Amino acid sequence: MIEVEELIGLVEAYNPVCDAEMIRRAYEFGKVAHEGQTRHSGEAYFSHPVAVAALLTEVKLDDATIITALLHDTIEDTKATYKELAMLFTPEIAELVDGVTKLTNLELSSVETKQAENFRKLLLAMSKDLRVLLVKLADRLHNMRTIKAMDPEKQQQKAHETMEIYAPLAGRMGMQYMREELEDLCFSVLNPDARKSIMRRFINLRNETGDLIPQITEDIRKALDTAGVDARVKGREKRPYSIWRKMQENKEGFNRLSDIYGFRIITDSVQDAYVALGAVHQRWAAVPGRFKDYISQPKSNGYRSIQTTVSGRNAKRVEIQIRTEEMHQVAESGIAAHWSYRDGQRVENRFTVDPFSWLRSLAERFEASENPDEFLEHVKLDMFNDQVFCFTTKGEVIKLPRGATPIDFAYAIHTALGDSCVGAKVDGQRVPLWTQLRNGQSVEVISAEGQRPQATWEEMVVTGRAKSAIRKYLREENREAHIRLGREIARVSLERINKKATDKALRTAAKTMQYASADELLARLGAAEITGQEVLRALYPELVRETVPPIASDDDDRVIGLQPDQSAAPALCCGPVPGERIVGIAVRGRGVVIHSIECAALEEYENDPDKWIDLRWSSESGRAIHNARLLVTMANDAGVLGRICTLIGEHHANIVNIDFTDRKPDFYRMQLEIMVRDIEHLTNIQTAIEADSDIAEVKRYRNPSLANDKGAGN
Repeated sequence: MIEVEELIGLVEAYNPVCDAEMIRRAYEFGKVAHEGQTRHSGEAYFSHPVAVAALLTEVKLDDATIITALLHDTIEDTKATYKELAMLFTPEIAELVDGVTKLTNLELSSVETKQAENFRKLLLAMSKDLRVLLVKLADRLHNMRTIKAMDPEKQQQKAHETMEIYAPLAGRMGMQYMREELEDLCFSVLNPDARKSIMRRFINLRNETGDLIPQITEDIRKALDTAGVDARVKGREKRPYSIWRKMQENKEGFNRLSDIYGFRIITDSVQDAYVALGAVHQRWAAVPGRFKDYISQPKSNGYRSIQTTVSGRNAKRVEIQIRTEEMHQVAESGIAAHWSYRDGQRVENRFTVDPFSWLRSLAERFEASENPDEFLEHVKLDMFNDQVFCFTTKGEVIKLPRGATPIDFAYAIHTALGDSCVGAKVDGQRVPLWTQLRNGQSVEVISAEGQRPQATWEEMVVTGRAKSAIRKYLREENREAHIRLGREIARVSLERINKKATDKALRTAAKTMQYASADELLARLGAAEITGQEVLRALYPELVRETVPPIASDDDDRVIGLQPDQSAAPALCCGPVPGERIVGIAVRGRGVVIHSIECAALEEYENDPDKWIDLRWSSESGRAIHNARLLVTMANDAGVLGRICTLIGEHHANIVNIDFTDRKPDFYRMQLEIMVRDIEHLTNIQTAIEADSDIAEVKRYRNPSLANDKGAGN
């Protein structure tokens, strides 16, 4: 563990006038507060806060942040209180520690709806003071470095959470070095075999070619000397996860992959950066399509650099980044540069972006978002995607994520322009609206009065702004139709348990499910965003049946072949009905499960003939009702579901449940669970539904994975 004077020395190296005495007091306070606590590795727990503080000295942060790192677990894990920290140190430090504590208590890897709400809380905590996030990222980095001491299940959970939230968040904050290390540490947990494979290939490459990094570094230095450029040159092998991701994206083998080696040229001025670029391109052939100028068009997180890929020594492709010292500081530490110190003074780096601008834009979009999951989707899109820069016809720059289309471009300018978009010209040529835009292209949006967003657009766009606008319009446009459809689904679902879809019941369900009104509930039900089963659970949780009830052996003797002491239940996977050949599978402790002889789940028992019981339906079986499932693909038009429900009713069958499994702009696919007498009754219903002109397909639904005897033992 780093001792207090060593830690103070790390701070004084960049801030000689730091408050060393307060750092000492914080160190001693944390050490005493955590006395007796240990980590999973057996080390003293306080070694972790000290390591986090040391990590933050690498980006030269202020005293308050370093002290917060030393104390960041005291409110959560010790008897220390907010009031005590404010009194012993400063209210600012107490507020920062409290903020980190709140972030730590958020389970960001939980289910999506909860995750969306927790992510909102994370953003709120960050918006008060971004140093809270810097401490949390350093905390997560040290925890990931020492994750092997945790049990495997916890390792997986933390690695997933880090890969999904914290690593891209570090990247979005401009802290690329931290993002890369976090991703690679997660990679070693989530896919250790793939990482080992990459490492073996690196070793083989070194054995074949020697260490190319010092050789290529020397080649670059000579080219710069010839051009008269004074610069620092740094080379490195890319991290295994970065290489693996490129292999997956480009579908290339290791040997064909570029970007295995990365080099940075750090110059004294912007002019020297462009001279260095000329020297590099004069010395080696540039790889087409691999040049990006983020100096003239910076990324939104402040990143500035010229990036090019060349065919270097031994024809090995290498990526070269060229930037000035100030740009390098921002590229390395991102938003941390906003609080960085040098020689006791707060560093004013002209390339540091306003760290709160992104948060402000997120807050605005969250307020406009009706759906927390959509909001979370937008945030993830913002964090994960690299950017492309396109121009309007007036020369204004529009920043978009990679993969963006002219529709995204239109919505980025104005929602009204996006809504009325009918076409686009890219560099003067008419292109389809699904065309993916590239860096530097000039885009002209063609609009027309009366044009409205199309349902197919949602699959063409990648920006959260465009997706949100399209969904909002379609929701409003189709609202009446969805309400009518939702009312029919609610009626059918409630009749299943002998209840009525009264206005009072629908208002109660809406209130329970936290929707503004019954119409809002029905609209979401009709749009297949929620299911009838969820509405039933909200109103009558005790009455909702999750499984098919057993068929007793003495129940009118409907199944012949059971022993007097045996009970049976129909298999959930195939839902056998009278008229079909059936077989029983004996399951220890569970009785007999009845399958249709055509059920694919029976393959599992082909080598266990002792479990098979010869069964058949009795003549009385057709008098009872039995569950059966149909998979129906129908046109997404008003009234279709109503006609299907009417047809089933006309055939004297009852609908148990409707579950929409797929919703596309033109067609819906749904599972219908109905009660029928026998196979003839079911076939007649199936034929009647299939005859409807708006029905694309109807077939019996069977799913072997639903077998209720699966994995039940001998």
